[in-house]
Amino acid sequence: MYEKLLLNHLGQNWEWIALRGLAAVIFGVVAFIWPGVTLGVLTLLWGAYALADGILTLVAAFRNRDRAVPVWTLILIGLAGIGAGIVTFLWPGMTAIVLLVFIAAWAVIIGVLQIVAAIRLRKEIEYEWILGLSGVLSVVFGVLMILDPSAGALAVVWIIASYAIAFGIMLIVLGFRLKGLAAPIRR
Repeated sequence: MYEKLLLNHLGQNWEWIALRGLAAVIFGVVAFIWPGVTLGVLTLLWGAYALADGILTLVAAFRNRDRAVPVWTLILIGLAGIGAGIVTFLWPGMTAIVLLVFIAAWAVIIGVLQIVAAIRLRKEIEYEWILGLSGVLSVVFGVLMILDPSAGALAVVWIIASYAIAFGIMLIVLGFRLKGLAAPIRR
């Protein structure tokens, strides 16, 4: 029952999932266009992306808050993104290693939550693998960042940009695949 309610909720809010993906793709493209950007600017760009992602996720979670749809994973993802964005803006001068570990932890948390959601939906939709794969991609990205946080700034920019674009494309595809799966809203 939970899975059907969640699927209906996601189907009704497919555009917010697609917008999260678009925000990730835009962030990734901007990072590729200006690879020589300073770490301070990259920090602010990433903070803006994490904040936008968190807000869009909370909007998606609360659009149907009056219904009996448990959306705790979306709420946690949204709060994690908002928290990451706020912390980034409060301390923009943090060192590269601290920023990388912070980004890595955020990616691992988000990835695990998305894998959990994909497992919960596996019997309800046939393309849950997109959500699960985006979660795996986030976890792998986070683990790689933790294993080698001292990588060069340009390599880090390109890793982050590649991740953001791939993650964003997966969310856009998922959003459009969910479009039309929601039950009609009775008025």
